[in-house]
Amino acid sequence: MFIRRFSNFFFFLVLQIIALSFLFRFNKFHEAMFMNAAGEVTGRFSAKYNTVEYYFHLKKTNEALVQENAHLRNLLLQNYQAPDTTQKLVVDSIKVDSLLKVQRFKYYPAKVVNSFVTMQNNFITIHRGANQGLARHKEWGVISPQGIAGRIVSVGDNFSVVMSVLHHSFKVNSVLKNGPETGSVSWDGDDPRYLTMVSIPKSAHVAKGDTVLTSNVSDIYPAGIIVGTVAEVIDDKSSNFYKLKLKAATNFSNLQYVYIIEDLQKEEQDKIEEPLKKNP
Repeated sequence: MFIRRFSNFFFFLVLQIIALSFLFRFNKFHEAMFMNAAGEVTGRFSAKYNTVEYYFHLKKTNEALVQENAHLRNLLLQNYQAPDTTQKLVVDSIKVDSLLKVQRFKYYPAKVVNSFVTMQNNFITIHRGANQGLARHKEWGVISPQGIAGRIVSVGDNFSVVMSVLHHSFKVNSVLKNGPETGSVSWDGDDPRYLTMVSIPKSAHVAKGDTVLTSNVSDIYPAGIIVGTVAEVIDDKSSNFYKLKLKAATNFSNLQYVYIIEDLQKEEQDKIEEPLKKNP
């Protein structure tokens, strides 16, 4: 009944399609116009499809990038510290150190599964533990892709707890990038976006926007990891030191992945220093 009622319309539609096909097939101008229009429509649909497909592959893409970044961090020059000798040391741009005689710092990626920023003592939980190669009684530094993040204080079978930089007990020895002055960086418990650096002498040339890095005497980080940038220089009238307000390099409200730092030479350093600590 439906086909019979609209048979004339369907017959007209078929004839119209045949006529258009002849027009586009045998007329170069109209064929080009049709191909352009079809290409535009197809391109738009393909772009939308690729956008949706990319969204569903973001997790796999992020994990691949994290693994790649960990590999690249392990190749950084500051991670390799050879003993001083009288011979000239030549360091290649690509490290081949299978016996780990020269490499000091090694990086492992880990996914963040929980993070706190609203408490006075904040922690981060990561999905990597003893079953994934973390020793339970060892000191591990933790950094984000942007800068320092904390230190591991508890290692479980598959998860570990990180003392965040936003913790009253966390302190790190740091240095001004533009000068030799060092100081201690900690969190005052107020704004999670800012840290405090103390013991910077007033003779130092420091200004807003200067970068602060981990120093070479940090106990868990290699030198040169970014801590933050100077947001304010506070002149303490009662002392000969500045107090610096730093904009933290790491955004603790949006942590997804971190890198765990292993100091491959720390055990040897601690062993030779231990007698001096017992007999000052």
